[in-house]
Amino acid sequence: MPSANSYEPFADAALDPPVGGFLHRPAGGAGDGLVLTHGAGSNCATPLLVALAEAFADSGVTVLRCNLPYRQNRAFGPPRPGDAARDRAGLKNAVACLRNLVHGRLFLGGHSYGGRQASMLCAEESGLVDGLLLLSYPLHPPGKPEQLRVQHLPQLQTPALFVHGTLDPFGLIEEMEAAVKLVAAKALLMRVDGAGHDLGFKGKSRREELPSLVVSEFRKL
Repeated sequence: MPSANSYEPFADAALDPPVGGFLHRPAGGAGDGLVLTHGAGSNCATPLLVALAEAFADSGVTVLRCNLPYRQNRAFGPPRPGDAARDRAGLKNAVACLRNLVHGRLFLGGHSYGGRQASMLCAEESGLVDGLLLLSYPLHPPGKPEQLRVQHLPQLQTPALFVHGTLDPFGLIEEMEAAVKLVAAKALLMRVDGAGHDLGFKGKSRREELPSLVVSEFRKL
């Protein structure tokens, strides 16, 4: 079902790094807020992020769906070595922008690379937000399970929902279960059966029921 909520461009070029993306305002006005960002090879216009932003807005959450600084600088291609720290600074600025627009709790989320940077930021700055939404967390490079990206998870004090496909080459469900247990705060793992790294939103295909299920699971935090 299409969302009843509209979205509008959002930008704050005065910040360094600047913040740019789209703002989804719920019909009932500002309450809680969610900053949502993308993976390494995409941008904030991906169908997965749009669908999730609409679902959260329908539930009363103001969503800032934004591009990371590296994507604002380059329309195509993955992040480069050295981009990560600036991307985390961009996420922190996006949280600050949203804090000026809502009066409730603040959440931070992202797909793959964006989610990893969000979790690293929150491990560095406990209390920055009230919860994390980590979509297809890139636990390790495909085919290289020995290169785990879990070093910061024991320092993560922010409640987190991990949403992960059972066919994701960036981490088996069993590997994700072990990683989630490393998080110092409350953490839940939502498995998406038969989905890969795109969580069933590849090309024109999409799992229509997934966004509302993610919202429901996130509220359990």
